[in-house]
Amino acid sequence: MKIKIGEKSFDVREGISGLELMKEFPKDVPQQAVVMRVDGELRDISSGIGKDAVVEFFTFDSDEGLDVFRHSSAHLLAQAVMRLYPEAKTGIGPNVEQGFYYDFGNLKVKEEDIPAIEKEMEKICKENLVIEREECSADDAVNRFGDNRFKQEIIRDSGEQVVSMYTQGDFVDLCRGPHLPRTGMLKAVKVMKLAGAYWRGDAKNEMLTRIYGISFPDKKQLRQYLHLLAEAEKRDHRKIGRELDWFSFHDVSPGSPFFHPKGAVIFLELIRFMQKQYWKYGYDEVITPLVYDKALWETSGHWEHFKENIFTLEMDEREAALKPMNCPSHCIIYKNGSKSYRDLPLRIADFAALHRNELRGTLGGLTRVRKMSQDDAHIFCTPEQIEKELFDLIAFTKFIYQDVFDFDFSVELSTKPEKAMGSQELWDQAEKVLAEALEKKGLKYTVNEGDGAFYGPKIDYHIKDALGRSHQLATLQLDFQLPERFDLWYEGSDGKKHRPVMIHRAILGTLERFIGILIEHYAGKLPLWLNPVQVKVLPIADRHLEFANRVVSELHEKNVRVELDARSESVNKKVRDAQLEQVNYILVVGDKEVESESVNVRTRENKVEGAVSLGDFVGRILTELN
Repeated sequence: MKIKIGEKSFDVREGISGLELMKEFPKDVPQQAVVMRVDGELRDISSGIGKDAVVEFFTFDSDEGLDVFRHSSAHLLAQAVMRLYPEAKTGIGPNVEQGFYYDFGNLKVKEEDIPAIEKEMEKICKENLVIEREECSADDAVNRFGDNRFKQEIIRDSGEQVVSMYTQGDFVDLCRGPHLPRTGMLKAVKVMKLAGAYWRGDAKNEMLTRIYGISFPDKKQLRQYLHLLAEAEKRDHRKIGRELDWFSFHDVSPGSPFFHPKGAVIFLELIRFMQKQYWKYGYDEVITPLVYDKALWETSGHWEHFKENIFTLEMDEREAALKPMNCPSHCIIYKNGSKSYRDLPLRIADFAALHRNELRGTLGGLTRVRKMSQDDAHIFCTPEQIEKELFDLIAFTKFIYQDVFDFDFSVELSTKPEKAMGSQELWDQAEKVLAEALEKKGLKYTVNEGDGAFYGPKIDYHIKDALGRSHQLATLQLDFQLPERFDLWYEGSDGKKHRPVMIHRAILGTLERFIGILIEHYAGKLPLWLNPVQVKVLPIADRHLEFANRVVSELHEKNVRVELDARSESVNKKVRDAQLEQVNYILVVGDKEVESESVNVRTRENKVEGAVSLGDFVGRILTELN
């Protein structure tokens, strides 16, 4: 029997397992592999291969390996709980973005019970139990889970005649797999928290106990993760935003942030910054309505493909909607008057407020909201102009991410989703154009199959923040569909009508989300140009107030965001408070400063620079801001 691993082919005996292949071909098979793919099918690494096949191996560091590792960890958690609480009933135990969880019926545990569960999980790991797969009829499986109605319900609802189960020591669970070969590979596990959850997410069903956990192949990785988690908690934008009085949330409008005066400064500075870039790149800014008749969304296809996320209302006794995105309104602007090829490209930018009816349970601070604004723009161009526009957008995005915010980023090409508009030919053409633009600009990318917008493929940018977390931000989308649906055209040089191509583009993305990411990236220490309070002036005593006010006035006249702290507190306390407020520059004014018309400069990092003439400081900060 022949198998292919990478570029090499090997003659092996029939029925050889993945574990045996690891031993026989150590140079060709990663020794940390946890799962394998045989002819496109993910399989237990302990299972045998019965025919000629192409075999791939995956470690914990891959998506496939991580999923298998974490799902095996969920079984480990369930086994530990069942040993300690044999009266409990197992529900389901899937992976989630940050680890895994398992739901249990008839289980009452408290936070103080967590160490005992962890200890039992570690004990099972040390037992290094073999994890084995078996298949049986659905009827037999129902009988085996005779006292567990949750498992019986899953089996019956599946409609399958044969089901698979996994056994490890005294524990058996219904599961499709694949899994790790032994529990000993789960060397670092931790229970993170307890929660309640309705069976199958339905409030009409029984409330279960949900236990969340995390796991790694070694304790060093677990320690690093817990350190990162603690650092992330310190940087949580919701905590920082509340402490610095930048924004708040209220139940009267869930998912819609209230930006306080200082938070509004950040929001508006980002808009002003982008507006300056628009001037350089030739964009025209527009202002568009927020409410539209449903006919617009039927034409665009959003009513069919996006209706569950649209807030609806009544307007003139007809169904209408709050705008969830800007593209259809920009098509309306394009249609207002005939266009020639000489008018293109037409670049339209819009910061209008958008509303999307996200599920209440998914909302989270600024990063998942219902009311949002984007640095949104649409470019209408001829097919011949697509490449140059894409090149400019790639350069624009690189400038914002690398030169302005110093983010590392990666790129992916997202292709046609299952539910999509338009012909396969147009989709193939659009995907080819995007791929070629990336390749010509020397950008490495991965392909994200089926994750394009319903109207076209897209280039998505993922940035990494200071903690190494990935966030999807910029998107460049090529669209042949909306120009067709809105009957957009331009007169070509041949005197005939032609369809324009539409490029959807957002670089910062949702401003609210971008602000949340920035706050956590900088731990609240925003760069000077973006900070709501750039300078704070601290007079030591009342006799220094006159000069302190003059300092404030001179800076204010130069459009520097400055505040005066004239409280009857010690200088040390006022300095500390200004540092906690993340003010960039703290200017102390006393007798010497009044006499020499200077300011004593220190930073929020407590770097003391000493006396600087007022004129020199004003010139310096203006240079930094420009």
